[in-house]
Amino acid sequence: MLFNVDHRQKLTLNRELVVADQYILYGSYASYYTAKSRSYLRKKGVPFVERLPSDPLFRNKVRPTSGSHRIPQLLTPDGAVVQDTVAIQDHLETRFPDLPAIPSTPKQRIFVHLMELLASEGLVRLAWLHRWMFEENYSFVKSDFGRSFKPHGSDEELLKYGNLIADRMMSYGLPQSSPEARAELDRTYQQLLGLFEAHLTRYPYFLGGHPSAADYAIMGAMHAHLGRDPAGLRMMQDHAPRTFRWVEHMLTPELQSPEFFDVPVAYLQNDEVPLTSLNLLRFLAAEYGQQFVLGAMAFDQAMIEEPPATGAVLDAEHDQPTLAARSVHYRGASYQHKTSLYGVWLGQRAQRAYQFLSPQQQSAVDALLDAPLLGDLLQAPVSVWLQRVDNRFVADPV
Repeated sequence: MLFNVDHRQKLTLNRELVVADQYILYGSYASYYTAKSRSYLRKKGVPFVERLPSDPLFRNKVRPTSGSHRIPQLLTPDGAVVQDTVAIQDHLETRFPDLPAIPSTPKQRIFVHLMELLASEGLVRLAWLHRWMFEENYSFVKSDFGRSFKPHGSDEELLKYGNLIADRMMSYGLPQSSPEARAELDRTYQQLLGLFEAHLTRYPYFLGGHPSAADYAIMGAMHAHLGRDPAGLRMMQDHAPRTFRWVEHMLTPELQSPEFFDVPVAYLQNDEVPLTSLNLLRFLAAEYGQQFVLGAMAFDQAMIEEPPATGAVLDAEHDQPTLAARSVHYRGASYQHKTSLYGVWLGQRAQRAYQFLSPQQQSAVDALLDAPLLGDLLQAPVSVWLQRVDNRFVADPV
């Protein structure tokens, strides 16, 4: 019986009881991608607890099961492990169908899939550069990283672990930080904030009264980097108080914020996508979209040159492989482009949804988007669809 065991055993038993019927999210508040899944789990009402990667269970069970070191990872009550924010969402949508993250109507669905790509993967570089090119972020970010791995450590220990992670992050090709480069980052960030502010004067979420995958997608940048790091947070608070409040609200389980208490908890009727949402999507496409069009074209070229068998794993050693650079011709120019299979896979979610539409629905979507680059992305050639199986990319030839 419980009162016959010592205090340490009690804590262990209590911990097991707490999580027995709950999901465990492994991540960090400094993590770009964990912010997406944390917000999704809270808004969907999924019973979960959050743990740091320093938890021995993560090292002993979760990482070996997934074959990946990346966070977030989700340990399910039945012992399965799901890695990646989109995979976590897809896994849970069938189990928690209320408040669906993906709308069922054509225009809203395509909008959301495009935001899954552009608001998440498009903004990665802006968020990363804004973190590491502003020295005022370093003390906070390094300590935050260190706390993820030694949560009760001394200041010196946090800095030790934080420096190790920071050194690795800044080794990924960080450009020289200069006043001009930082000012350009701030200008882009302020443009993004201005578009978001314009939307939040009328709507609580991108598509009305409850969040979609579009909202979760942009949380990676807006919370973990731009909304917590000192330089980004200062900019948000000074120039975008509505966005700051939105980020706060996206971290709570409540669906209706006090500011929008009278808005129905539902997507907008008649498949409406607000102009303010479209303006933000078009901005993301103009700033970051071309890389994904080039990636889709280069991937298709590679698959035609060396056709894979159905079910073939593309680079079994890596969970997010990059293909060697290929020469791609696009709109009158030539590019040498390395292809991220993860980006292709996300882009294909939008392409699949678009291809399943009737010609009339496709025409309506094209008219709504009114952006050539977005059309190019939706209609990029596909000879091999990508499936994600056991955290690896698998070929499914057309």
